[in-house]
Amino acid sequence: MTPAPRLRIGFILAPRFTLCAFANFVDVLRLAADEGDRSRPILCRWRVLSPTMDPVESSCGIRIHPEERLGDPTRFDYIVVVGGLMDEIERLHPDHTAFLRRAAEAGVPLVGVCTGTFILHRAGLLNGYKACVSWFHHDDFLTEFDGLVPVSDQIFVVDRDRLSCSGGASSAHLAAFLVDRHIGPAAARKSLAIMIIDEALGAERPQPGLPLELTTKEPLVRRALLAMQQSMEAPLRVTDLAERLGVSRRKLERHFGDALGVTPKEADRRIRLAQAKHLLSRTGRSVAQIAAETGFCDTSHLTRTFREAEGMPPEAWRSTQTGIT
Repeated sequence: MTPAPRLRIGFILAPRFTLCAFANFVDVLRLAADEGDRSRPILCRWRVLSPTMDPVESSCGIRIHPEERLGDPTRFDYIVVVGGLMDEIERLHPDHTAFLRRAAEAGVPLVGVCTGTFILHRAGLLNGYKACVSWFHHDDFLTEFDGLVPVSDQIFVVDRDRLSCSGGASSAHLAAFLVDRHIGPAAARKSLAIMIIDEALGAERPQPGLPLELTTKEPLVRRALLAMQQSMEAPLRVTDLAERLGVSRRKLERHFGDALGVTPKEADRRIRLAQAKHLLSRTGRSVAQIAAETGFCDTSHLTRTFREAEGMPPEAWRSTQTGIT
């Protein structure tokens, strides 16, 4: 007799959803659901839900066909909303929104993936909760939801019966968190190992590009740090950054000093250096390519900065991390 699944997930896909975020989440469930990678939905069960059963097109053009109509949300342990392109998520079918509200009323935990967090908040389902969004969409969230500051310095957030993540690879880590909770840590580790993900990352792990020492809750400094991340290939002058944020250079520097003990220029250097280290340890890109992607003038500029920070040139540091040469 087939045992009842320990983890049941219902997916709602927004128009032009992010396929990568959806696929990463599902694959963790798939690999945890059975022995090896046989993919039988035994310990986990997942279904794509829709009121119309029409195929849903992802942001890359690939379409997913729903498997069930919305129905009773309590047949699932979690409802996961996968968002995507900002200008498309408003087209979510109103029956989806009504379904999410019924789920919340019934106590079914809700999960926002990528811009799925926007969808949940628009439905009035995140009031009083912390929520995670990608640093890339941080300013969009501030613009749309006045007075609510999202978490953009962690890969996912768990706040009671609301969970959210920044999308992309973080979807796999949030799914692994749920597998660990309902099936066990061994199943979570197995899923990630087969997906060639070294280890499960905790919710507090910072999103790529933001060094831990630059974590702050100061609103102006957070906005400045996010602007730095978004303009990494062509770093902003401090004067231009202050103008973009609508403050004086002196005020911006004062806030950085109070919140982080460094100047905006130094914070920007650390962000770009952290991204350079990430690319050195996770990719085979040349130092020249990495220098261009992280806003350093050239290879020698990156090498000089790297040596000052780490006591060795980039390639030597890379060999200590990954063995890439």
